[in-house]
Amino acid sequence: MVWSKAGGAYSRVLAAVTGAAFLTAAATGCGTRPGDTGPAPAAPGSPGKPSAQAGIRPIPGQTSRPDASLPAPLVSMDLSHDSDKGARGVNITIDDGPDPVWTPRVLRLLKDNGVKATFCMVGPQAEAHPGLVKDVVAAGHLLCAHSLSHDTAMDHKSRDYQAKEVLESARMITEASGGVKPLYYRAPGGAFTPYSRQLAAAHGMRPLGWNVDSKDFKRPGSAAIVRTVKNELSNGPTVLFHDAGGDRSQTVAALREILPWLKHQGREFGFPER
Repeated sequence: MVWSKAGGAYSRVLAAVTGAAFLTAAATGCGTRPGDTGPAPAAPGSPGKPSAQAGIRPIPGQTSRPDASLPAPLVSMDLSHDSDKGARGVNITIDDGPDPVWTPRVLRLLKDNGVKATFCMVGPQAEAHPGLVKDVVAAGHLLCAHSLSHDTAMDHKSRDYQAKEVLESARMITEASGGVKPLYYRAPGGAFTPYSRQLAAAHGMRPLGWNVDSKDFKRPGSAAIVRTVKNELSNGPTVLFHDAGGDRSQTVAALREILPWLKHQGREFGFPER
């Protein structure tokens, strides 16, 4: 089975943005959501790898079968959940910013605790606050594209729409950062599709899932956020927080407790596997 290319959607979007610096440079966690069928069956005689006949070089460890009619993945199109620090690793990921109130406070807490994190930014937010994007990069954190409009139903939309959400957000973040490209793509609400995952991977962005949802976006109280993280950390190393989208004072208070606790547990802070 191969996912078909619908109506030249990707080519039309690519042609519209080919002049962007992001695309020029690119040329040289979650559970399965509706619309994301997950890994496709492996080619006969080649378990877990794309068919050699597809003309796409295998990515070590990748289990998803790419669509040969789309650009080849440069990094794995499988969702990343693991840590580059191994079994004791933990990945702090921060979504929806940057925000002029809460991102600086999160950055200070990370610095005070010697923690590097991955910031999953919404394109227009990055475009509106380029200084904060540069601050994130200067502090040694990594960038992740988190769509253009934070549409949690984008997995039910057209390929044209998905391509714009992925590529335009990455372009905005790259420009705001001064040329530093996002290394990951996280769909809002986990609204990935095989198409969006391959499209992101074809532009050097590993699709990024998560293992622990702190549920801080519900503002249940900092104690509840801390309790959720502690209780669910056995699920895996990638933890989801937010630094925008509303009052994030509870998130800041929770991080103030969680980060030292994680260090006391002997956890090493790292980045999601690429």
